Amino acid sequence: MASLTQAIRMALHYAEDNMQLRDVFGQDVGAPLGGVFTATQGLKTAWNTPLDERGIIGMATGIAMTGDRCVAEIQFADYIFNTIDLLKIAGNTHWVSNGNYTLPMVVMTPVGAGIRGSVYHSHSFDAWATRLAGWKVVMPSNALDAYGLMLSAIEDPNPVLYLKPKALMRVRGEDLIPGEPEDAKELKNMIDAPVVERERAKWKPKWPKLERYMVPIGQAKTTRAGRDITVVTYGRHVLMCNKVADDLAAEGKSVEVIDMRSLYPYDWQTIKASIQRTRRAVFVNEDTEVTNFGEHLAYRVTQELFYEIDAPPRVLAGKNLPGIGLHPNLEEHSVPQTSDIAICVREVLNEVP
Repeated sequence: MASLTQAIRMALHYAEDNMQLRDVFGQDVGAPLGGVFTATQGLKTAWNTPLDERGIIGMATGIAMTGDRCVAEIQFADYIFNTIDLLKIAGNTHWVSNGNYTLPMVVMTPVGAGIRGSVYHSHSFDAWATRLAGWKVVMPSNALDAYGLMLSAIEDPNPVLYLKPKALMRVRGEDLIPGEPEDAKELKNMIDAPVVERERAKWKPKWPKLERYMVPIGQAKTTRAGRDITVVTYGRHVLMCNKVADDLAAEGKSVEVIDMRSLYPYDWQTIKASIQRTRRAVFVNEDTEVTNFGEHLAYRVTQELFYEIDAPPRVLAGKNLPGIGLHPNLEEHSVPQTSDIAICVREVLNEVP
């Protein structure tokens, strides 16, 4: 099974050959590295830029305004904040041009903690991203969704932010990508460059015969069915919430887990229908707890489902800190862990109406 990194790489290759993807670029995106997480390794359209985030976003906007499809990468989300004004311009271009311009551009960037990246490599961008009007925002939690969401993002006629959870980049999926060989070692030999630099200089990938597979933007997925409480999450915390649901099932507690996959537009109908069944809700992510996107969802639950719930909706998020420390204890106490999710879910289950 492919890792999330390999899935993104294969999606970009498929788009090069079948979806008129013309440019994939960013810091270290081209040869020889192929991206910090090797997600752009071996791509024929990948090229390197200077260390200039504003230049990368400006270039992507210009390419997209000509009608060409491109994927630009900001090496880590921690360094995307100085491009906010440019992202805003890209997001409103279709609207302010009265529909005369579309911008078929994707900006992908690794987000979140989980790799011991300390202060400068552990930021989340979820809430900031959802405030950028005109942008769609997606975040996969597994390899198959990573592949399908990337193809949908590239096909979209307007800007899409593709947020890659750093902690999941090496995690292998449970489902085969259409066209992927079943043997993970075979796939590695086909599309992963050699580690030794002198061997890498001569290396070329041998791509499998990949097929078109799309995950519609705006469509959530129920990863665990349950009747007692709904847990809504995305990215790396999908795996944690699934584990909590499995553990609590042994205690007779039935937890439904929803992977949003798309933060905006989001699948309110799936979330709403689930909460109407279970009558309890917890929203989990690792962005900071103040002005967290989960707060918007909790607010909407309170506004629309107030008389249909048996407990106040809860948001479990990262601590409101300037950064995340390098030491494992600092990181693990800064963002929700499996034990935190289990405690929060039990507390909401124990609420008496």
